[in-house]
Amino acid sequence: MRAGERSKPHPIMSTPKSWTVLVYIAGDNNLDGAGVADLLEMKKVGSTDAVNIVAQFDRAADDVATRRFHLRKGTTLDADAVASLGETNMGDPKVLESFLTWGVTKYPAEHYLVVLWNHGAGWDDTDVYRVARTVVKRPIERSSRKPNAIPVDQARAVQRRFHRALFQSTVAAGLHSRGIAFDDNARDFLDNIELKRVLASVKKKLKRKIDIVGMDACLMSMAEVIYQLREVADFTIGSTEVEPNEGWPYDKILAALVKKPAQTPAQLSAAVVKAYLASYGKNDDVTQSAFDTSELAPVTASIDALAKVLKAALVKSDQRTAIVNARAQVQTFSREDRDYIDLIDFLDLIDAGISAPAIRKATAAVRTAVNGNFLVATGRRGPNVAHANGLSIYFPTRPFSASQLLTPLYATLDFTKDTVWDEFLTAYLTATRRR
Repeated sequence: MRAGERSKPHPIMSTPKSWTVLVYIAGDNNLDGAGVADLLEMKKVGSTDAVNIVAQFDRAADDVATRRFHLRKGTTLDADAVASLGETNMGDPKVLESFLTWGVTKYPAEHYLVVLWNHGAGWDDTDVYRVARTVVKRPIERSSRKPNAIPVDQARAVQRRFHRALFQSTVAAGLHSRGIAFDDNARDFLDNIELKRVLASVKKKLKRKIDIVGMDACLMSMAEVIYQLREVADFTIGSTEVEPNEGWPYDKILAALVKKPAQTPAQLSAAVVKAYLASYGKNDDVTQSAFDTSELAPVTASIDALAKVLKAALVKSDQRTAIVNARAQVQTFSREDRDYIDLIDFLDLIDAGISAPAIRKATAAVRTAVNGNFLVATGRRGPNVAHANGLSIYFPTRPFSASQLLTPLYATLDFTKDTVWDEFLTAYLTATRRR
């Protein structure tokens, strides 16, 4: 179906089912083929009397329309198309909000699983900015309509570092929304602040939180990301590590759901983690975790308290050395930048290097809060994630720039506003910076 075509009207489902699964497939990038494969996996199961499976898919070709699907078993993909939208910018928050509003209106259910499918960069794209600065130094295309624009092919070079991410188009193109002028043909992306606003709008329509927000994307099981979604989702699912192109095994996940549609959001969240891990080999280096956001308050409070004692410890040379050593050895994620660390592994390394009662008390409190009811399920496979425990946090070891220790984007997050973790990071970077 090409841009401009319209499918036959699809009847509104008036009787709520147990679950509606809404998958937002932003495939207008190097993941186009993976998007097709995942749609076909969904069709292996298909919607049932108790479960709706719907998706929106934007393909890489400019002349192929974005389509919405009500996926069924035993039909063709074209037969499952219920709407054709023309070309869309899936990085536009309004496009995501439109899809979710359409989905919960036409396919009402007792529970909703929203899956955000594409590239991801954790709490935000600070590491992309670092790479993009090298792109900015390349020759500017003189014919560009904007005086400081960067050719699209150069911008897309930045994206090749990533496998999967939350962002719709080229990662570098997203810099346009941060005040750097790119070519007009470069796309957009969703950041965590925009995502929260979209889901808050959907929550207002539903008059309750979305049951599960799943991120079939890279690096998204972070304290910062989950805290950003605490008021709009009951549960979150995501990976601390970069995801392979295959992503979630939708056929296995959905088969388990339609077999037992009465399962709770907590049960489905745990089932997704289990199915994801089972779909990969022992050397694939994959992680997946699910969290209950209603249990997030003690986690955040304990991290805040930990940041305070670690900041104070930096003035003592032996404790500062122990913190530096812990950071040097800790489990990290994303081979390119390693700014995201496993929180629990960091605590274990701190305890091994510092015996001060105040620090031991603070690390124990964080460990108890995370491993309690907050962590619904977690797992890992592969030698390079042997010390992954389910939750990551931002911990850079290099200043953002010559004049700024931390990227100003970090200060825009709810987590940064409500904890002093950023103050600890600033103190650490100051204490370890070469004079």
